[in-house]
Amino acid sequence: MDKVKILWADDEIELLKPHILFLEQKNYSVTAVKSGDEAIEKVEEHHFDVVFLDENMPGITGLDALISIKKLRKSLPVVMITKSEEEHIMEEAIGSEISDYLIKPVNPNQILLSLKKILDNSRLITEKSTIEYQKEFREISMLISDRIDSSEWIDVQKKLVYWDLKLSKGDESGMGEILKSQKLEANNSFCKFIEGNYLDWLNNSDQQTPILSHTLLKHKLIPKLSEGSTFLVVLDCLRYDQWRILQPEFSKHFIIEEDDCYFSILPTATQFARNSLFAGLLPSEIEKRFPKLWVNENEDERKNEYEEDLLRELLKRCGKSDKKMSFNKITNLYSAKKLLDNFHQLKQNDLNVIVYNFVDTLSHARTDFKVMRELADDEKGYRSITKSWFENSPLLEMLKLLKGTDSKVILTTDHGAVLVDNPRKVVGDKNISNNLRYKAGKNMQYKAKDVFEIDQPQDAFLPKLNISTRYIFAKNSDFFAYPNNYNHYSNHYKNTLQHGGVSMDEMIVPIITMKSK
Repeated sequence: MDKVKILWADDEIELLKPHILFLEQKNYSVTAVKSGDEAIEKVEEHHFDVVFLDENMPGITGLDALISIKKLRKSLPVVMITKSEEEHIMEEAIGSEISDYLIKPVNPNQILLSLKKILDNSRLITEKSTIEYQKEFREISMLISDRIDSSEWIDVQKKLVYWDLKLSKGDESGMGEILKSQKLEANNSFCKFIEGNYLDWLNNSDQQTPILSHTLLKHKLIPKLSEGSTFLVVLDCLRYDQWRILQPEFSKHFIIEEDDCYFSILPTATQFARNSLFAGLLPSEIEKRFPKLWVNENEDERKNEYEEDLLRELLKRCGKSDKKMSFNKITNLYSAKKLLDNFHQLKQNDLNVIVYNFVDTLSHARTDFKVMRELADDEKGYRSITKSWFENSPLLEMLKLLKGTDSKVILTTDHGAVLVDNPRKVVGDKNISNNLRYKAGKNMQYKAKDVFEIDQPQDAFLPKLNISTRYIFAKNSDFFAYPNNYNHYSNHYKNTLQHGGVSMDEMIVPIITMKSK
């Protein structure tokens, strides 16, 4: 194994020879220099794994050397060593991204501990995570093999997301593959759970029925409207793992009062789930009560054109029609910046609804554009791009402006998405819907065991396009493919993010309540 290469800069380096010998006996390679200028030259010319840098040297100071070293090798770990405990020196060093900070006199064991912390941190975290996951693996397996209810399924989803995020930080143990297998097992059980319970939730609602798309605002928004200004932010197609990646940035500015999930209705697609969310009604109920506000699958008109009208009708039914409301749909950077410029007006309203389509657009771009698929090659990459967008978005800038106000923020979504990899053949005429995760139409041919089938749409409160319409939903990571040009179609859509069907990532989605710090 190659030795770890250390650069140590100190104008009294000869006094540190016992420390250097100690490190060399521990199989470290140490290059010693006496000034900041020499340290910078060495970093330019050679590779090092870590730098120890004395803060107080003649000529260029340790802090100045630190800044130059970071410009040359941004990711190179630097340990600052100083006699001084002055606060401004510590702040400057920390601001320049040091990896550790030691106060003289240092002893060899302090140096060794610092090295272990810096160089072995990733390995130690991975080992600890592996041990912890092994302990919880059995508990999760017992849960998903038992007859658990909807709230317990939410707990399973949270646990799996937690371990997915933790193990993805640098898993070299193979536990990631075990987790992937457990997620598959969980989704198979979840699909059976949905097949056994979904229609009962819609037709025989009781205390065991979870919050669904059409009951979400009645439970989570309407009661808040008497407590002051409320912002409802709907990030289209936001999965729970994406929320967990965004959560630290929200926590800088908000107190998270509730971090929960609800169940998206089927199909887990914007046309159905988001219209139901704003209407407080299921799709066929919207079609029956407000025929002018519902657009069917086989019509060319935009399917989510009337969300504001549906929400106003819901507020009227709940006795909240007197509330002053704005409704803003953000589909591009221009509309986002325009909303940010007019933000001062929003704070005067009782309710501000902001629908952001970015995450859904990202999932489609990942399918359609090769460069996006390369940038977000897996779910970890997909989360990373979502985080990067949010940290640089007008949405975050706007939310920061709520600091110090008494406004509530409710963050949610209409549905999630699943990474698909297994094609299932479906035969149908040209009029069946083209979504890859659900199909609606007549005379469809498929293997019944491969799908969640609803042959009476009225049972699921879904519109009937004709007298013999039925709906089928893909399960787990399946997607529907036509026999014509089957191989090309299957290969094109494998490893893409889709929504509309039955999976934990599509159906169990976040509902978060926050207040400004």
